[in-house]
Amino acid sequence: MKEPRKVVRIIEPQPVVEGAGVRLKRSIAGAALDYLDPFLLFDHFGSDNPRDYLAGFPMHPHRGIETVTYMLAGVVTHRDSLGNAGTIGAGDVQWMTAGRGIMHEEMPRPADGRMAGFQLWVNLPARLKMTKPRYQEVIASQIPEAQLADGVRVRVIAGRVGDVAGPVTEIAADPTYLDVTIPADAAFTHLIPRGHTAFAYLFEGSGVFGDGAAVGHPKLVVFGDGDLLQVRAGRDGVRFLLVSGQPLGEPIARYGPFVMNTREEILQALEDLRNGTFV
Repeated sequence: MKEPRKVVRIIEPQPVVEGAGVRLKRSIAGAALDYLDPFLLFDHFGSDNPRDYLAGFPMHPHRGIETVTYMLAGVVTHRDSLGNAGTIGAGDVQWMTAGRGIMHEEMPRPADGRMAGFQLWVNLPARLKMTKPRYQEVIASQIPEAQLADGVRVRVIAGRVGDVAGPVTEIAADPTYLDVTIPADAAFTHLIPRGHTAFAYLFEGSGVFGDGAAVGHPKLVVFGDGDLLQVRAGRDGVRFLLVSGQPLGEPIARYGPFVMNTREEILQALEDLRNGTFV
């Protein structure tokens, strides 16, 4: 018999300022929730005021993690030390594996007066911390949408919903990353492998999650273990990201954009940055 997952925590996103002055709402990597193995950080950015984000994220390093940027509105121009350059817009995804080291720049701009999206950091296991960096850019038209009963729609970025598989593959954490829209009073059930960490981030509407927790946006909802997730939308419907992945169960050492397993590895990353051997 399949066991439904229960809600174990509800996190209120907190305002932070990052990069050269970008205003964000942070749910993971804050005082309320430091780490949700294997997820290291989750930020929601969105504003109608360009002064909140135009300063962007000038060239900066990463090592030991993967970063996932999913856009709802506006555009982000990217360039990195691998020679990649491009722009992602509404509905597009950038999945970057920093591995042993990458330098990159992300500069947001509005489209039709708006900028909105999300960034997730996913930890890499120790065996892949120093792997070769990789950059995947997936445009909106390449992300399939599953059409389910009662008007439920699911954009499948990574993982699978029924026969619909997401285009982002070969990721160490075996992640699921879904953008779920449920009309008013409709329901959604999704199987999640037992043992995988799972959370939902509500950014529109409200719904009843897991074992009866009524949640409105914006909130991050953390689920306990089990086999499936159940959600019923409220009177205005609900839209949320559903993210799950295999925990690593490894020690972490953090220093800004570096996440390794030991302090010594962090010191080595800083030394590599100073002596010009980081990339």
